[in-house]
Amino acid sequence: MNQNPEQIARDEIDKQLKACGWVIQPKDKINLSAAVGVAVTEYLTDIGPADYVLFVNKQPVGIIEAKRAEEGVHLTMHEDQSEGYASARLKYLNNEKLPFVYESTGDVTRFTNFRDPKPRSRPVFSFHRPETFAGWLKQDQSLRARLHTIPALPEEGLRDCQVIAINNLEASFKKANPKALIQMATGSGKTYTAITFIYRLLKYAKAKRILFLVDTRNLGEQAEQEMMAYVPNDDNRKFTELYGVTRLKSSFIPADNQVYISTIQRMYSILKGTELDESAEEENPNEYKQKEPPPVTYNEKVPVEFFDFIVIDECHRSIYNLWKQVLDYFDVFQVGLTATPDNRTFGYFNQNLVSDYGYEKAVVDGVLVPYNVFSIETKITKNGALITMGEQVDKRERLTRRQFWETVDEDIDYSGKQLDNDIVNKSQIRTIIRAIKDNLPMMFPDRISSPEGGSGTEGMKFGEGAFEVPKTLIFAKTDSHAEDIIEIVREEFAEENKFCKKITYRSEEDPKTVLSQFRNDYYPRIAVTVDMIATGTDIRPLEVLVFMRDVKSKSYYEQMKGRGTRTCSLEQLRATGTPSAKFTKDHFVIIDAIGVEQSQKTDSRPLEKKPGMSLKDVLQNVAMGNTTEDMLSTLANRLIRLDKQINEKEKLKFAEQANGFTINHVVKELLNAYDPDTVEGLRRKVEGENPGASPVDINSQLTTHHSRLIEQAVAVFNNPDLRNYIVDVRRKYDQVIDTVNIDEVTNIGWVKDQEAAASLTISNFTAWMEAHKEEITALQIFYSQPYRRRELTYKMIKDLYEQLKTEQPLLAPLHVWRAYEQLKEVNGSAKNELVALVSLIRKVSGIDSSLQPYDKTVDKNFQAWVFKKQAGTTTKFTEEQMQWLRMIKEYVAGSFHVEKDDFELDPFNKQGGLGKMWQLFGDKTDEIISELNEVLAA
Repeated sequence: MNQNPEQIARDEIDKQLKACGWVIQPKDKINLSAAVGVAVTEYLTDIGPADYVLFVNKQPVGIIEAKRAEEGVHLTMHEDQSEGYASARLKYLNNEKLPFVYESTGDVTRFTNFRDPKPRSRPVFSFHRPETFAGWLKQDQSLRARLHTIPALPEEGLRDCQVIAINNLEASFKKANPKALIQMATGSGKTYTAITFIYRLLKYAKAKRILFLVDTRNLGEQAEQEMMAYVPNDDNRKFTELYGVTRLKSSFIPADNQVYISTIQRMYSILKGTELDESAEEENPNEYKQKEPPPVTYNEKVPVEFFDFIVIDECHRSIYNLWKQVLDYFDVFQVGLTATPDNRTFGYFNQNLVSDYGYEKAVVDGVLVPYNVFSIETKITKNGALITMGEQVDKRERLTRRQFWETVDEDIDYSGKQLDNDIVNKSQIRTIIRAIKDNLPMMFPDRISSPEGGSGTEGMKFGEGAFEVPKTLIFAKTDSHAEDIIEIVREEFAEENKFCKKITYRSEEDPKTVLSQFRNDYYPRIAVTVDMIATGTDIRPLEVLVFMRDVKSKSYYEQMKGRGTRTCSLEQLRATGTPSAKFTKDHFVIIDAIGVEQSQKTDSRPLEKKPGMSLKDVLQNVAMGNTTEDMLSTLANRLIRLDKQINEKEKLKFAEQANGFTINHVVKELLNAYDPDTVEGLRRKVEGENPGASPVDINSQLTTHHSRLIEQAVAVFNNPDLRNYIVDVRRKYDQVIDTVNIDEVTNIGWVKDQEAAASLTISNFTAWMEAHKEEITALQIFYSQPYRRRELTYKMIKDLYEQLKTEQPLLAPLHVWRAYEQLKEVNGSAKNELVALVSLIRKVSGIDSSLQPYDKTVDKNFQAWVFKKQAGTTTKFTEEQMQWLRMIKEYVAGSFHVEKDDFELDPFNKQGGLGKMWQLFGDKTDEIISELNEVLAA
């Protein structure tokens, strides 16, 4: 109670030192033979007494400078003092500088190893053991020094992205950066990259132990399998023959291995000294919340220096909250692996991103395949339903699935989110599965057998016109939901048990066996899972992902999508269960039956922005100057798929027409044109070349440079021969099968980025109007300065509409109007196509600053005209005159102009025609008609 703050700190330091294997002795009772490690307090030096001097095997090796707890946040201020004691001459000894130095409050401890090339203090959970210091002193160099001796990386057998990641990581190690983040798209070889740099750390940096940390048992098993299969490119022995690898399955950690694979849950339990049920390793920690955890304390069996490096797989999801304690415990370098980092991940790894290899880059390089999204929305999925009181319903126990009948005693109004948890509606599941079955042939037309019939495995034969279901993975909400899906899939596809199976931890069959069958055999064609194969599982022939469950996190959704991104050659595809395939796997399809694609603002978006537009139209759009990001991305996606289908001779023909450029080169140029990094690089270049320039000038020059970049990317498509060749060679590989009337399914279609699609539509409409403003009379009037209102006629607008509809049917005025509505840039609706067309032209030509219904514009202008005409006069329009003026106004709102001849038509003719007009307005008649034609259209 009466101790001073520094003594309180020393008591805590004493406690930690004893836990770490040190014997503490006062300066007047020294016995260096008492233990391997002795910490002597208040030992005299030539600059004063040191708080602690550490002896190992009777030799002085280190210093601890004790400070009050409130000084913990300022320990770095005392580093010079600590180093001074380490450099001082100890009484009775002729010592060199002591290499190991701590500053500590008992709560916060920092450590510096002066054997490192550039000694730098770092926070540590606790003190190192004396045996550790003894081992380090026997080595010629420290670990951080040995990291500088790693030789150049042999690149044979590695992808470019893997070479970049490893080289940048090793450069980071040489700078002694404690944390590094590797971002590589799912399926691009993160684990292989990790094993490669782990091998180099063990061989060249003489790392003692490395921990490969995962968050599910499945990922640990996958990593173990990859390590067992890995053969380095400078040795013909397998990795596991060179180094000991163990996957931790209990609380026991053998000390004689070099690589340890563990779930973060198990490592936490090991540090806590408790046993862990294996079921706790099955679920992804990212999918459920943890209770407030008890803190990790020092474990002498696993000291803080037990590992030299920790490699954290899927680091974006499991390294926070409860699990962060595991990483904070060890004195190690940390390397994160992920395809989907978020801001928390970047922050945790000190923004030290050594590899930035995203999905789009991997697709361009041919490492992964692109994807499209197909949406299925049902009424009950969206809105739920109502079960009224008194209805007899079938109920089911959640666990046993035993069914019984019961009459509901109150209305049950349920939402779509309650489906398959509180409420099971098999009709909803059946509707989705039936829609999938009906639309798969449209998505994969090459899976229709040829007239002679294709031959499958297990002796299966396909008759003429038969469709072979591609390998499909369905994500279910729960195990019970998976059971319902399996039952309905088998019924709707009229197939046997082996056609569709469950792969979950609760599966009656061994899930690993079923997974192996799904990966390598013909059956099952469809697998249903919950979480087990949502991440880290390589199933190359997989071509369809079906989401029948929502996902709580964006990053987890990206991981689930990654199951379909793997490439698969035609030979692999046929050998692993899809013998009817005619092309290599060139894309995969996400079928979204729950709205997850819209709810998740994902990092990786489909390159295909216009799945409904023909390749010919895409090429023609680009050639005519439509070089928006969406259009270039769509063209790039089409070319990526084409590159996987055509043969080498056809690829050479493409290069001949494309100024010698390959398809891959053209694709990179298309995507590079709008790449954010590229645009930012242009900005930096402009700023560097124009120091002191204003932001306006910088932006102007940036726009010019960017436009040149886009022009360069699309230049090859100015050649009509290349465009025609692309269309012709693609048609050779197309097979048109009219098996489904898609128009009957009103709530199904390809998902686009809605805002981007709307912007593209408006951009295309504006471009078309601009391109024709000199040749079409109506447009000449709208674009004239000043606007020649009196000359516009109904026939001019009608002719313009017919030409637009013929040349650009996708730019129909009401379709463009809906695009503005999508962007929330219009209030109100247009009465018909022609009225919408006039409103739109007024907007794009600059007459109106915002889009508004033309009839509303006419109403507003009419009110202003009437007010002006009657202002300051004693003579007002009579009610009958106002009735005629309103008729003229309504006529102009629908026909854009009124002529004297029009008064012989309805509605004027029924009211007396032009004669009645003269009777009401006399010699002012011509003046009023002329004024209204001009004013109403203003």
